[in-house]
Amino acid sequence: MTNRFPFRAVAAATTAVLALSGVAACSSDDTAGGDSQRVDVVAAMYPLQFVVERIGGDAVRVTNLVKPGAEPHDLELNPGQVGQIAQAKLVVYLKGFQPAVDEAVAQNAADRSFDVSTVQPLLDATSAAHEHEGEDADGEHAEEAGGKDPHIWLDPTRLAAVADQVAEQLGKVDPARKADFTARAQALHADLEKLDADFTAGLKTCQRREIVTSHAAFGYLTTRYQLTQVGIAGLTPDNDPSPQRLADVAKEAREHKATTIFFETLVSPKVADTIAREVGAKTAVLDPLEGLSADHGNADYLSVMRANLQTLRTALSCS
Repeated sequence: MTNRFPFRAVAAATTAVLALSGVAACSSDDTAGGDSQRVDVVAAMYPLQFVVERIGGDAVRVTNLVKPGAEPHDLELNPGQVGQIAQAKLVVYLKGFQPAVDEAVAQNAADRSFDVSTVQPLLDATSAAHEHEGEDADGEHAEEAGGKDPHIWLDPTRLAAVADQVAEQLGKVDPARKADFTARAQALHADLEKLDADFTAGLKTCQRREIVTSHAAFGYLTTRYQLTQVGIAGLTPDNDPSPQRLADVAKEAREHKATTIFFETLVSPKVADTIAREVGAKTAVLDPLEGLSADHGNADYLSVMRANLQTLRTALSCS
């Protein structure tokens, strides 16, 4: 994934944090530091927060750098967040997904961080998304040429592998509770294996196997369950598709007799609505789980993924 997002404020924030005493100790709810009985962990985004909380239980306090309802790709860090990274016992992040986090980790927590992209090789951006005739270095996804798709959590088996490694990292930070972390990781692993089995069975027999999505976040899901993704935008949802790209996607949607154009919760549905009107389809939410909004209520990764499964089964006419 190309580092397109601005680094401004990271260097300034780092400098500011050095001049601020106790900047990361002002709130026990959303700030690291202050409880010697719990391990302070910073998670770069919601799926990693989910994993750390499930494995750490009451032995950890987890700070998610992305506020509820915010889009995580273009995260910029304020001085307090840089302070949280600097003071955390462990930072769990995915290198290449949030450049500002990458920079802050490199400067403040290189020896206390875990990059989950190292667990398994990432898919190439071009192999994770459906390639369209005529797309090349001058095409719609040129900015992602040679890049990697970071959305590993949309394959439950990959997230299970991440969970096992997170348990190991927590065990190094807090050896006295290593057995507890391992046991919780095994329980989470079982939940994710069940989720994977439900997806495999639920998407086994469908009338259609192509999904048209507002941005190409679902490469791991479609690869795992033998679907084909047609992304209107690229790997980052703020990429505005060209008129030609919209026309190409509309053509493919008609060819595949798509009944549903998918959009997501944290970005505008405008582009999906445009395609849907063009081809006479409806729209529905397919959640990439990059973050949770207030509308999610008490939902978590597992429940949102199961909602995604039901949405896909309806849209693809699965039996």
